[in-house]
Amino acid sequence: MSNECPCGSGLEAAQCCKQYLSGQAEAPTAEALMRARYSAYVFKEIGYLHDTLAPEARENHDEESVREWAETAQWLGLEIHDTWAGRPGDEEGIVEFSAKYAVDGENLTHRERSRFRFEDGKWLYVDGQMVSGPPVRKERKIGRNEPCPCGSGKKYKKCCGR
Repeated sequence: MSNECPCGSGLEAAQCCKQYLSGQAEAPTAEALMRARYSAYVFKEIGYLHDTLAPEARENHDEESVREWAETAQWLGLEIHDTWAGRPGDEEGIVEFSAKYAVDGENLTHRERSRFRFEDGKWLYVDGQMVSGPPVRKERKIGRNEPCPCGSGKKYKKCCGR
């Protein structure tokens, strides 16, 4: 069995998320907390998931549902897509991620944009919004053999499409 942390950092779990899950250290950034929360699902550390919620998020926390999801899912990996703020010295941060998992043999992805807040010396999960995937192209796609829109008179594939 690998000692690599399930959060995808490439570090050993003991040097990464396990130090946060055990309470030896606080996650220093919003992204580190996001990674630790994912690892908490993998290691079934349900208490950590509750303890890292902002007070207003605890009101709707259903510990039994969280435990069931953690225990029935096979956790397949975490991908961080982007972060906004959430570094030491910031008061808030946003992390967009995808958590891949399988339930009853079906591979699924939970993609979310999560908000975090730094309060009383630690990062807390505030809430999250589901994200449906990468942005959808709104403009018409230019065909390879169409005239280049730059006005050169060349085909797109021989000009800007190169």
